[in-house]
Amino acid sequence: MPLLFRRPLSTLAKPRTVFSGIQPTGIPHLGNYLGALSNWVKLQNENPNDRLIFSVVGWHALTLPQNPKELATSRRDMLAVLLAVGLDPKRSIIFHQDSNAMHTELAWILGCITPTGKLRRMTSWKTRLAQSRNANSESEVDESLLNAGLLTYPVLQAADILLYRATHVPVGEDQRQHLELSRDIADTFNRTFKKPLFPLPTSLITPAKRILSLKDPTSKMSKSAPDASSRILLTDPPSLIASKIRGAVTDSITTGIAYDSVARPGTSNLLAILAAIEDVEIESVARRCAEANMSHADLKREVTERVDALFEKPRAEFERIRGDPGYLEQVAKEGAEKAREISAVTMEQVRQRVGLA
Repeated sequence: MPLLFRRPLSTLAKPRTVFSGIQPTGIPHLGNYLGALSNWVKLQNENPNDRLIFSVVGWHALTLPQNPKELATSRRDMLAVLLAVGLDPKRSIIFHQDSNAMHTELAWILGCITPTGKLRRMTSWKTRLAQSRNANSESEVDESLLNAGLLTYPVLQAADILLYRATHVPVGEDQRQHLELSRDIADTFNRTFKKPLFPLPTSLITPAKRILSLKDPTSKMSKSAPDASSRILLTDPPSLIASKIRGAVTDSITTGIAYDSVARPGTSNLLAILAAIEDVEIESVARRCAEANMSHADLKREVTERVDALFEKPRAEFERIRGDPGYLEQVAKEGAEKAREISAVTMEQVRQRVGLA
């Protein structure tokens, strides 16, 4: 069973090792911030005894075609984003995954004990290619066109986690299957080589609801969606945030505000955004809006104000940090050194168990 994301500061529980990563594929949007990044900051600030490891997972980005110059820029920008939202390199280990070759070494070893049947059952591999080729469904994708990286990247994801012997991984619902595979791989390794090495990582389900597209509230907010007005980026200026929210799809019911994710998905998405920002239940936000007799225009104005206030500080911090490449290089270097120090201990034991010491 997944654990609750939060625990009291006064807990006497054994310190956890928490690992999570984010791909360097463009500036994060509101859904990324509320669903992952803000929760990473909460983990850092509310759990002083835990070891926290956050990585920009550049190797995962290569599973889809990338422009090398754009990827190099995106790597730096994503590191700047992590610092801008409040992650502290003195408290958390923050680094580029591709700066530690032990990730790929462990991924190869784990890949040699992972059946391809398990990988073919992963729901994400055809979906990701279908998205990259703008196919209408998974059935339209010719499996022979799938590259090996798309098939095996869940093994690399498992290696990311197990390399640091992480005990907990903050994940959204769409990543649950990947974490289960990581647990299976850890268990297989422990049983194959008799002497247990890896803990079975536990999911930390993030409390924020999914933030949906402003233009298609039946789909998640996405950086890859063709319509740029469907998402709010961390770097969007106030005028652009206001424009995007004004144009957000609501519903044909013109009177009253109510939460109904099936009948009124657009309106419900705006309520979910407010609830996530305020860190309260959606129903309580819906009641407040109904009692205030809000119109959709009123709701959109409040969402605009809250989102702009939420992004004001990290937006300014991002521009400041992005303009200091020396600082970014220093953070990346020190984070990679800390990561390699931890992972070297793991890999020494892995090599001994498999006979490569």
